[in-house]
Amino acid sequence: MMIVNGSPRAPRSNSKRYAQMILKHDNTEARYFEIIKTNHAMLCQEMESCSDVLLVFPLYADGIPSVLLDFLKDLEKSNTKNRPVLSVLVNCGFIEWQQNQVAVEMVKLFCSQNGYDFGSALSIGSGEAILDTPFRYLVDRQIKKLVISIQRKEYKSFHTTMPLSKKMYIRAANRYWTGRGAKNGISRAEMEREIDL
Repeated sequence: MMIVNGSPRAPRSNSKRYAQMILKHDNTEARYFEIIKTNHAMLCQEMESCSDVLLVFPLYADGIPSVLLDFLKDLEKSNTKNRPVLSVLVNCGFIEWQQNQVAVEMVKLFCSQNGYDFGSALSIGSGEAILDTPFRYLVDRQIKKLVISIQRKEYKSFHTTMPLSKKMYIRAANRYWTGRGAKNGISRAEMEREIDL
């Protein structure tokens, strides 16, 4: 299996943390890669020797990030012979894991238009926060199921999120972002101010 991090900030991303969890559960010789502008051809070449590719990325504007989109465009134009099964792990900052479905459908569409089979999907809600909470075990459990489904070629869809009400989640998110702003010398009022473009 080949794990491809499609996050715009891959080296310091939550997607990298998810990939590390995947590697922990994988008992094969999975390989991890990060997409950068200059390695698309190399990634396409690496895919020639894989049966499965797992794309790990965050939700951006209800879709896939431009970094991953650019890679998929180059993959579409490449002359690779092998067509591995493409699976996805996508996470979003919303508590509702369903927000990721458009991004999953985008990858499914790419697969159907380019001769790839779509495999498994794991949609994670509250993805920016869940790894640093006691609910991390929920993600770990679903990642283990995802890896097993890929290894056994019994492809399925999975999902998880923090078991909080929307009201509690919004309150916790406001507290978190206000704290982050304070660490960077930005007040809540400054964060809430509209910016004229």
